[in-house]
Amino acid sequence: MFETARRDGVTQLRRERARWLSTAWDGGYRDSDAAYNVTVPTGFARTDLDSYREERLADTGFPVGPTLLTGVAMGHARVATSGPVTLLATAGLSNPAVLPVGDERGAATSDDERDSDDTPPWRPGTVNLLVGVDRALSDGALATLLATVVEAKAATLLAAADVPGTTSDAVVVGTDPTAERAEFAGSATDVGGAARACVRDAVLASLDARYDDGPPAAEAAEYGVVTDRQTDIRQP
Repeated sequence: MFETARRDGVTQLRRERARWLSTAWDGGYRDSDAAYNVTVPTGFARTDLDSYREERLADTGFPVGPTLLTGVAMGHARVATSGPVTLLATAGLSNPAVLPVGDERGAATSDDERDSDDTPPWRPGTVNLLVGVDRALSDGALATLLATVVEAKAATLLAAADVPGTTSDAVVVGTDPTAERAEFAGSATDVGGAARACVRDAVLASLDARYDDGPPAAEAAEYGVVTDRQTDIRQP
């Protein structure tokens, strides 16, 4: 069974010999006994993230594993469990990523009209999710679980804050290769359904823990992006 722990601004999701899929800076598939969510200090600007992770985990006595970074204090982390799923979430919305749809879309903007210098700097508002499943999933099913979790995160944030995410959201999903096998992890499966419910409840609980008056409005955010470019649509 996946277990959680918290020490000195670090939360851990642990299961010996687990297999993980991460969207972090060094993401991909990895075998490790644990994955982590780490709070970084205000003004964090380090780029040697591998070294930073090793330092922080060494300070807590945790072994190195897949790691996510956030500006959200771990006092706001919340854990949800359902069936075979254990999920740990932190949620902050200081850098929302707004995606206008339908009549809310902006005027067409070509790639040539956009300068890379216009991209706002990264700010650690981040919604981070660590997910562990007490089932043996193939690499393909683990990827499906990642998609299921991200979809549930977007739906939850749209309902709670009218945005699908932030510019720096990240997810780590994990499986126990020694457990009972599950072939699929989509939304209609036991694994996927449990994961969706855990995402919803843990993200909402973390938002409630951080914001006394509810999540901030996207238009009030100092950082973030609005994807208002148009595309050329044609038949294949």
